[in-house]
Amino acid sequence: MIRILIFFLVSLILANCSLNENSKIWNKKEKNKVDKNIEIILDEKKISYKELNPNISLDLSQVNVQNKIIDNRNNFGIQNYSGKLKKIKNFKFSKFNNENDTDLTPLFLKDGIVFFDNKGSIIRFDNDKKIIWKKNYYSKFEKKNNPKLSFALLNKKLIVVDNLSNIFLINSENGNLIWKKKNDYPFNSEIKTVDDRFFVIDLKNVLRCFFIEDGSECWNYETQKTLTITNTKNSLFVFENSVYFINNLGDLTAVDTSSGNLLWQLPTQSSDIINITYNFKNSKLVSEGKSIFFSNNKNEFYSVDLKNGSLNWINGVSSSLTPILIKNLIITFSDDGYLFVIDKEKGNIIKIKDVYKIYKEKNRKKIKPIGFSISQDKIYLSNSDGKLIILDLKTGNIKKVKKITGKIMSKPFLYNNHLFMIKNGAIIQYE
Repeated sequence: MIRILIFFLVSLILANCSLNENSKIWNKKEKNKVDKNIEIILDEKKISYKELNPNISLDLSQVNVQNKIIDNRNNFGIQNYSGKLKKIKNFKFSKFNNENDTDLTPLFLKDGIVFFDNKGSIIRFDNDKKIIWKKNYYSKFEKKNNPKLSFALLNKKLIVVDNLSNIFLINSENGNLIWKKKNDYPFNSEIKTVDDRFFVIDLKNVLRCFFIEDGSECWNYETQKTLTITNTKNSLFVFENSVYFINNLGDLTAVDTSSGNLLWQLPTQSSDIINITYNFKNSKLVSEGKSIFFSNNKNEFYSVDLKNGSLNWINGVSSSLTPILIKNLIITFSDDGYLFVIDKEKGNIIKIKDVYKIYKEKNRKKIKPIGFSISQDKIYLSNSDGKLIILDLKTGNIKKVKKITGKIMSKPFLYNNHLFMIKNGAIIQYE
């Protein structure tokens, strides 16, 4: 009861101070009014949504279709997939002990897939699911700790970091080890590469730059630490001569790629509140034009100026999913199953549609969206109940609900006119 009272008082203070027009954080930017279709419940700092313009159809003519799985600004947009969602292949691997781990990403190649198993063995499959090579560079002790790996590829060199503080450089053609290094702390982010170096964030909220050739550290930039440890990966992206990243305290930071010097920083949260709640999650950062877009599970969706870190707008959407940008629109899902369409320039909410109304009320409270991808005409939303919900892109209407697995799974990945899903023990490919 005391914690709830403290949390309420802190929330009230922030609402009257941090978000007012004189706030130093917002730098005199006007805070957008929350849409009348959103009801704010202050004592729990939650937002309950009502549908808004659920029947309007989006104009998505002349939209460019992509066929990429890597983008340094995390801006994938509409991906090429026109299939019938027919299962054709299983890329099998040893099951993970933690079946609730959904933040896993394979490395997709033109001629196959790179992934890992529960002992940290790195596996390269060809397109016919045949194993080209399988290598393990862990000790017996490390294997028992179930390494979680992240990948990046540059010039046939496979960069690997893990949650056990290891860094590897591997020949992607044969799996042979080129070098192996040890960091002070485990890594907890995706990897981005530029020229002769790569960037990654560790669990102490330190952005680190390494040279690809030998694994030596170019520089590091340390941000505020927190007692909170999360399984959700921190996000970063690279554009021109800057690397932008957000830590698990919600601090958005920009530094120079060559020197690591600070360009600007925007704190978005109170560290006291985060350490009380223990469940703070940011979405992945996505950038287009002169802006950065991201959201969190505390009812905040941001647009931030790329050059100086000033706030363009903020609205009350609670989501830890990566938003997708299409023309002048942003598409995302709230953590309780509402589809949102947002105007990219001003942050106005154009449409809210309740996707989870297909569930009974007692069941929907147990279900969370995992992630989504968008094709030419459909949205594919994966959920914690093992189901994939397929929606019409223009209308948001549900076209189909497909059971993928009885347990939790990954977000859907669209690449090379195929859809891929990760369940425990296999990557499933659909045509």
